[in-house]
Amino acid sequence: QVQLVESGGGLVQAGGSLRLSCAFSGGSFSNYALSWFRQAPGKEREFVAAVGWSGDATDYSDSVKGRFTVSRDDANNMIYLLMNKLKPADTAVYYCAAGNKYGDYGSLYDYWGRGTQVTVSS
Repeated sequence: QVQLVESGGGLVQAGGSLRLSCAFSGGSFSNYALSWFRQAPGKEREFVAAVGWSGDATDYSDSVKGRFTVSRDDANNMIYLLMNKLKPADTAVYYCAAGNKYGDYGSLYDYWGRGTQVTVSS
């Protein structure tokens, strides 16, 4: 059974940076497309970024494009989200997800982590 465990969240001032990590286990990592979603209090879960099987294809929501970078490390079964120029609006619980399909819909992904909290203070 695939398991995903996020880490790296925390409290940061606006304009700062954080790098989220997600450890993958229980499956063949290279078979999965990977993504990050987030959910702020009182809001629906939203897509943040995705990376395809080879790592060459990436996709970002308009709200994070140019500030966030998603990557994967197939040697170590890790997924990363580097977040720069953070804003208070980025405050949310961030989830990594894995699936056999690639895209920006949550329903495409079969496995989810429990999330890590990111709080950006103004």
